[in-house]
Amino acid sequence: MDIEVLGALAVQENGVSITPTAPKPRQVLALLALHADRVVPVSALIEELWGTTPPRSARTTLQTYVLQLRELIAAALEKDERDDDEPEGGRRTAKDVLVTMPSGYLLVGGGGESDVRTFERLAGTGYRAMDAGDFPGAARQLREALTLWSGTAFADVQAGVQLDMEIKRLEESRLCALDQRIEADLRLGRHRELLAELTVLVNRYRTHESLHGQFMLALYRSGRRGEALEVYQRLRATLVRDLGLEPSAGLRRLQRSILTANPEATVPAPKTTKDRLVPTS
Repeated sequence: MDIEVLGALAVQENGVSITPTAPKPRQVLALLALHADRVVPVSALIEELWGTTPPRSARTTLQTYVLQLRELIAAALEKDERDDDEPEGGRRTAKDVLVTMPSGYLLVGGGGESDVRTFERLAGTGYRAMDAGDFPGAARQLREALTLWSGTAFADVQAGVQLDMEIKRLEESRLCALDQRIEADLRLGRHRELLAELTVLVNRYRTHESLHGQFMLALYRSGRRGEALEVYQRLRATLVRDLGLEPSAGLRRLQRSILTANPEATVPAPKTTKDRLVPTS
């Protein structure tokens, strides 16, 4: 089974789509696909579909949605049988792929591709390369991880409580990978190449201190000291106005270093895995 959730939802069994068009079954499949090969409790699925006020018929209705998904899976499995020149006994059924467990349901991935798991594997490799000082390797691995994203996670799924939490978690993971990829590129001297990308990012994430610090550094190293200081002032005004906070000590040090034109002080220290940034917006 091949699973894509980092953008539009797409789940295929044997190359055949099993993604329903109806919103509720689509939500069920989205949650099962994200947690493929792990049991998703009935309670989590019900909360996803109806929040804290499920109807009395919630379990029965959920079973109906599961049956609809199994019909799509069965059709995909039948196509595989028709395409196989040498059919064998003991073929999988839809119940083998979408399994009923005592406490919930389990979608069997069967060793297929999952864009989330591939992203996490590549990003993890990139983080380890950063910690080891292998900046070319880190930039390469993190860039490859980020290419798996084609938009917001579950972009075409009506998200309930459970999926909304997962979307936020995945977005934070994406921003952490992006932050580290940009830092690796800065350490490789690619400051001018980063300016256009960082211009967009700081406007999208208006209180994200790490991205603003990276933009300040890229501008400074490109000979645009005044603009780097303006970025700091805009961020400070936004933080004070929206959150009642001053910029962090690290960002204030960077601002003072740029103000005094002390290039040695503007080289950021490498981030370790435990210090990895948690995005602020």
